[in-house]
Amino acid sequence: MAKIERLRDRSGAEVSPQPRQPVVEIAGLNLVFETADAPVTALSNVDLTVSHGDFVSLIGPSGCGKTTLLRVIADLQRASSGTIKVNGGSPEAARLNRAYGYVFQAAALYPWRTVLRNVTLPLEIMGMPRQERMERAARVLELVELSGFEGKFPWQLSGGMQQRVSIARALSFDPDLLLMDEPFGALDEIIRDRLNEQLLQLWKRTGKTVIFVTHSIPEAVFLSSRIVVMSPRPGRIVDIVESSLPRDRNFEIREATAFADIAHRVRLGLRHGHGSADE
Repeated sequence: MAKIERLRDRSGAEVSPQPRQPVVEIAGLNLVFETADAPVTALSNVDLTVSHGDFVSLIGPSGCGKTTLLRVIADLQRASSGTIKVNGGSPEAARLNRAYGYVFQAAALYPWRTVLRNVTLPLEIMGMPRQERMERAARVLELVELSGFEGKFPWQLSGGMQQRVSIARALSFDPDLLLMDEPFGALDEIIRDRLNEQLLQLWKRTGKTVIFVTHSIPEAVFLSSRIVVMSPRPGRIVDIVESSLPRDRNFEIREATAFADIAHRVRLGLRHGHGSADE
């Protein structure tokens, strides 16, 4: 078990750590889609708080509302009832203030724009001066290990490199919150593992708050500080698993007992969610 270091003041007395600022606060959230046949409940009574610096993964079966919940946080979908705050205000205010970056399942790059011009697109829309755009692009491309590829076009890059460009674009305006909708799901396992490692390093270096959608239990356990387990539709939170793994981790940790224990609890939560949905 990892040693827990206590915070102490100058006299050596133990002090309690300061509570972290909540970034996303959700209470009693419901979302119902009106269809021609009958209303469809996508999310039911969701309660969730994400604090500054968390890496939270949303995991559950297809159709459980993971992406829908992410879209509600991003103000791309509106809840039917309940409350949601992002940085203490409404999701709409967070969107207008560019408080988050969004990485989609597909890289969604413009094929006629180079890597550099794809990354700087949000900054151009914001009206940022060219010199500052170039400086910011250089920083984020270095973060995702793509320095030297500025002049390439998307069709000249692998799928994994395209997703790294997408991540760089989402980071270009320095948002506090990064929303990621299963960005590595279409990639092969070798590339996916490499990008998982790079994403962890990025999280460590930037201190961003990350909410990450995935179908993969190993991916969720490896990346996350907390794992939110969701049930089949209507999407509910059936468990929130706090990770005991150290923040500095590599793939060797997959062999650790603690890793297996967390993965087992996530599996139990998914099974419980299926059972509840069948009742």
